[in-house]
Amino acid sequence: MKNIRLKHIIAKVKDMPILPSRLNRIIAITEDPDSTVGDLEKEILLDQSLTSKILRLANSAHYGYPRKINTISQATILLGFQTIKSMALASAVNKMMSRELRGYALGESDLWTQSQTCAIISRYIAKDVGFDNPEEAYIGGLLRDIGKTILNYYVEKEYNAISNRVKFGKMSFLKAEEEILGFNHAQIGEKIAEKWNFPEELVEAIGLHHTPEKSTKNPTLVSIVHIADSITMMMGISIGADGLTYRFSPFALQQLDYEPKDIEHLISQSHDLIIDKDSFNL
Repeated sequence: MKNIRLKHIIAKVKDMPILPSRLNRIIAITEDPDSTVGDLEKEILLDQSLTSKILRLANSAHYGYPRKINTISQATILLGFQTIKSMALASAVNKMMSRELRGYALGESDLWTQSQTCAIISRYIAKDVGFDNPEEAYIGGLLRDIGKTILNYYVEKEYNAISNRVKFGKMSFLKAEEEILGFNHAQIGEKIAEKWNFPEELVEAIGLHHTPEKSTKNPTLVSIVHIADSITMMMGISIGADGLTYRFSPFALQQLDYEPKDIEHLISQSHDLIIDKDSFNL
């Protein structure tokens, strides 16, 4: 039965649409060292919604620029290529991650709110520990639970069995999910990231965000997303069926050189970040 489910799941991943061609072009431009602000501006201006969001963020109190930003070229210089890439990707997956997921007891937009929160905290932690690409951490935090969008149907069908394992078997929702279905949402998220041709380190961060000790590519990135995910759950942001069943990995804490008192500070800072609505890119 588990093998049949797995075949169905893999088929669903294969049937998922590829990332929009415009997004792929934006990503390519932001990753090409020879690209110019003008190259990026031309591509962004083809997307009215993204153009509006970028200008809104550039003019927000979060950046505090003294004069009004009127053009995408000005906004790009202020925000930077990597932040633009994060915003473009977030804009592309917004609709997919805003659906109701009954299997996880997540209402409409709950996963999206939770994911944006985790992304913002991931970016903050990355800067705090001196990680060289905070926007990669942002994307990892944003997409760490994207596997739930596909696995939801199967979790909903097996919800009672999974819940009983959590309640009576004293195991995490993730472990119960894996025991009942034969795989978990992080593993499915990893497959989606591979389909979208994400860098190996980002694929790993999505696939191992609950088990950072298994990392072989970039344990720092995986640990950042893990800690951010755990903080998001502890804060009760759009909490779902699995929200209270995760704990901080000792490996991740050691990897980032964090102690319990540091986590308390991170939680306090995270509250401030999500209260500041300008921190949200969308």
